[in-house]
Amino acid sequence: MRLSGITTYPVKGCHGLVHDEADVRQWGLAEDRRWMLVDAEGVGVTQREVTSLVRVHARPRPGGLLLSADGHPDLLVPEPTDVTAMPVRTFRRRVLRVDALPAGPAADAWFGAVLDRSVRLVRLARPARHIRREDKEYDPGDQVSFADAYPVLLTSTASLAALGDWLVAGGQQPVPMTRFRPNLVVDGASAWAEDDWVGRGLRIGGVRFRAAGPSARCLVVTTDQETGVRGREPLRTLARHRNIDRKLLFGLNLVPLEAGRVKLGDPVELAD
Repeated sequence: MRLSGITTYPVKGCHGLVHDEADVRQWGLAEDRRWMLVDAEGVGVTQREVTSLVRVHARPRPGGLLLSADGHPDLLVPEPTDVTAMPVRTFRRRVLRVDALPAGPAADAWFGAVLDRSVRLVRLARPARHIRREDKEYDPGDQVSFADAYPVLLTSTASLAALGDWLVAGGQQPVPMTRFRPNLVVDGASAWAEDDWVGRGLRIGGVRFRAAGPSARCLVVTTDQETGVRGREPLRTLARHRNIDRKLLFGLNLVPLEAGRVKLGDPVELAD
């Protein structure tokens, strides 16, 4: 098995940034989802509510972030310093708040014009610990950025191909891997092999990870990551074929066990 894809999402919910290699931190890939948009109550704004986030491309720069979107001037946002942290939540239903640093009115106005709604851009002050949710208790020692739950999401090209076959059999078009917004993509595994990796160790290049659990998918996977157009697939097909314990599964959540660097072509091995 080999690593065939590496993607980060500098601003949670916005367009992905493809890499040939990436640094790994214990809370995820470097600069992955360290920025987020929040509403007036400090709750994260994601593609669940605003599909037009896919229009925004964010590229980290030394000391800041370069934002671009068709029809709007680029904006270089300095990394916030010497500002008062504000408490934010990734989801409305989560009680735990984490400290974030506001990027400032220029960034807020830029996003407001692109998305046609009032939002604030913030940067995570420091990685937060996982929290207890209604359906699961996370390892209290893990750390994560603004990702939904776990630091890293891995998917498999063979599993995507199998899903594509189901979609075609149902008269639908296959979907690209971008629908699932993974960080790491593995080539050379058999379809759904990742189901059996849960609870085991995984080595990608020289970096060790723990396979924490399968990824339960939401309506974000029905959003075209280039246009923002939302449909019904592949969620309906996942509901027919990958409904396990009332969760629609695709992909594998990973927790880095050490810092390091991964690059395309790295071997991917189970490492118990």
